[in-house]
Amino acid sequence: MFGLSIWMRFEPMFEEWVEFLDMYEFYIGIYILIATSVFVMAVAFIGCGAALMENILALYIHVGLQFFSFVCGLAGAAVILDYSTYDSKIQPIIQRSMYNLISNSQHETASYILRVIQETVGCCGADGPRDYTRLRKPLPTECRDTVTGNAFHHGCVEELSWFLEARSGWLAGLAMALCMLHVIIAVLTLTLIRAIKKEEESITFKH
Repeated sequence: MFGLSIWMRFEPMFEEWVEFLDMYEFYIGIYILIATSVFVMAVAFIGCGAALMENILALYIHVGLQFFSFVCGLAGAAVILDYSTYDSKIQPIIQRSMYNLISNSQHETASYILRVIQETVGCCGADGPRDYTRLRKPLPTECRDTVTGNAFHHGCVEELSWFLEARSGWLAGLAMALCMLHVIIAVLTLTLIRAIKKEEESITFKH
């Protein structure tokens, strides 16, 4: 999860699009999962030490840390899905940025950003080609299919949402799988605590 989170945060294309569309909210869930991953690695070392020492207090602390990791992982997965999926909070952000770029398409920077996004994704405008008509702007050539010459039917809000969802879904799925693993580890740790207590009781009874 740590590696995938780092890749999604620093992957050049993602980074470029986040900057172009001013959708830095996309990174919130990724930051949570990066922090959670580092925390989980530290908890794993604590758990190993507690199990080797057979220290009941340390094992109880380990159980608590596992449940905390579960909550953090679940929160990270929820946030990343809330800012990267279709019909999520990311769509109004992309829409606002696209309208702003189209309105300023006479400027070289805005025109370049629109060209890169629309050519790469295969989309036109925020919600479709009519956005250019509504804002009284000429329809650019990158809005048209190079084979048929027809304008792309889907807007960039939908296409980018699907693009982000396809990639963030893997990270969210991995985070939720690890959440299940935290629960299993916590249950096994509680089983180990019970076994240690029984062993201590049997030793006391023999003496």
